[in-house]
Amino acid sequence: MAFLPILIVFLLYFTGIPIAYALFGSSLTYFSFINDASAPDLILQRYITSAQNFSLLAIPFFIMAGSIMNYSGISSKLMKFAEVLTGHMTGGLGQVNVLLSLLMGGVSGSANADAAMQSKMLVPEMEKRGYSRAFSAAITAASSAVTPVIPPGINLIVYGLIAQVSVGAMFMAGYVPGVLMAISLMIVVYIISKKRGYTPTREKRATAREIFKQTLESIWALLFPFGIIAGLRIGLFTPSEAGAVAVLYTILVGFFIYKELKIEHFKDILKDTVYGTSSVVLIIIAANVFGYYMSWERIPQMLTEMMLGITENPMLMLLMINIFYLILGMFIEGGAALIILSPLLVPVVTQMGVDPIHFGMITIVNIMIGGITPPFGSMMFTVCTITNTKVGAFMKEIWPFILALLVVLLIITYFPGIVMFVPNLVF
Repeated sequence: MAFLPILIVFLLYFTGIPIAYALFGSSLTYFSFINDASAPDLILQRYITSAQNFSLLAIPFFIMAGSIMNYSGISSKLMKFAEVLTGHMTGGLGQVNVLLSLLMGGVSGSANADAAMQSKMLVPEMEKRGYSRAFSAAITAASSAVTPVIPPGINLIVYGLIAQVSVGAMFMAGYVPGVLMAISLMIVVYIISKKRGYTPTREKRATAREIFKQTLESIWALLFPFGIIAGLRIGLFTPSEAGAVAVLYTILVGFFIYKELKIEHFKDILKDTVYGTSSVVLIIIAANVFGYYMSWERIPQMLTEMMLGITENPMLMLLMINIFYLILGMFIEGGAALIILSPLLVPVVTQMGVDPIHFGMITIVNIMIGGITPPFGSMMFTVCTITNTKVGAFMKEIWPFILALLVVLLIITYFPGIVMFVPNLVF
């Protein structure tokens, strides 16, 4: 009976009920019918107090900043900057696609937002230049997996809150894995483009003068992530306050510098913010109460003992967890996996001496790979829907990119110093 709520979560989720309501339903079932030691009103009170967390403010602020960015001209400036740097390379627009996602991570932090934006902005242009639609869709989905790994990715914030680790440290830990993911994807783009004859967008490499000129035009977009890092490093603001600074910065840049942001845009910006925030925060609140049930029944401790009974080798344990995540990622949405499994697995790996920050990056890269993996990848469906690409054609093109990301996953799993270098340097 102690494990029944976990079974209920998966049954409800696979019948099509959103993960937040699946967690609500299973928790209420447990505290209403299985455990009568806690009064129902205390459980309802716990739902309310779970929302009263100052760190949660980072989520709506960064979601709003990402939405403003799309209307303020920051996205287009970043794309022009990416094109100047990589347009001369084999598979020019494919390389631009990847680099733009890397840059977008510093201002957006949402994989699906990045996938949707680039599906509208870059895929039609790629088709005009001779790229197949399926390849264009595949690289757009694959590159969007980089965006949430670069701070201020929403998943970095969510994991920090769930695992009770520093959100600032999670931010710093994302840079090296994110860059490695981008480099691996650019190598795959180069190999495929060389084979198929996809041409660069520029006849020759941009001159230093051209790069300097475009850097000046894009400087306000490029300064944003560096400002976040500097502010966190010197203690000027917390991650939550950084989100408020991000909103103010994007508004000022959009109104007074790029002059593309208009008052009428705020209706859509507020809609994006409310929809994005409500879905994420509702899941976190439900997960907190679900975590209360698991703590009550000592499920994390039981799982730790069971897994330690299989092996006490941290390298083997991480391999098992990676395989489990990758299989689960084919069938369950990444955010749901992050919310449900992190409270269970963090105690296991920390007891084995694995740093929870390191494990957080392993988890997030895993679920990002799941987001582009058939049959239920969320970025896969976003891109295929917007670009009108058949899933079968998409699947044929996405596998080289998945393999490249798996190589990066193995690197960050077994070389923790790569992940922890920047957090240790900064903090």
